[in-house]
Amino acid sequence: MIRWVLLWISIAISTVGLSTLVFITFPFDRNGNIIHHYARWWAKIQLLVSGVRVKVRGLEHLDRETPYIYMSNHQGSYDIFALLSCLPVQFRWIAKKELFSIPILGWAMWAANYISIDRSGRRKALESIEKAASKIKGGVSVVIFPEGTRSRDGSIQPFKRGGFTLALKSGVPIIPITINGSRDVMPRDSMRVQPGEIRVNIDRAIQTTPFSLGERNVLIEKVRETIEKNLTADRG
Repeated sequence: MIRWVLLWISIAISTVGLSTLVFITFPFDRNGNIIHHYARWWAKIQLLVSGVRVKVRGLEHLDRETPYIYMSNHQGSYDIFALLSCLPVQFRWIAKKELFSIPILGWAMWAANYISIDRSGRRKALESIEKAASKIKGGVSVVIFPEGTRSRDGSIQPFKRGGFTLALKSGVPIIPITINGSRDVMPRDSMRVQPGEIRVNIDRAIQTTPFSLGERNVLIEKVRETIEKNLTADRG
């Protein structure tokens, strides 16, 4: 309980503090690169307060000059902290439009150039994907949780197709990422925080250019198999 209280105090104070820095920095950082570093500090603070360590493997598979779509399984809320803290590259989150309406946080997300997806209708969703693909073609890396939501039991849920449509339209490689341990820190239906270790495995890039839009399901299966294989291996 004490750790839970400390965590939420930390989140409140650091969110307000770093959002103030975002407000000051934004006129000089319209691409969001400095603001992304603030987000990394924010994540590392929450991990420290929570007593959670992040162990990462596979950083050698990343080329800092290449834009990627990072696709990860989604075990819990701490996946966000883990990825922000361990990926030593510039990237932006793809998030649903509603999150950008949250006071302070939503403005900071907009200032950081996070990409909004409007899922209120098929036409608007497709328009959002086209805009996101244009940004990625311009050299912006993004992170997507293709399951769409956190897993209830730690198993990998079916992947939604939108992220793969975006990958095929932008033509950039996909980096499969496997996260394990975050569900033990904070399960989906709990607010209780348990100190522990989150393990992040970064696999080799999967090229999207050999696949057509009609072969999207083949690409989905290839990425899913890679993430699932690494999750099974991590569980021993």
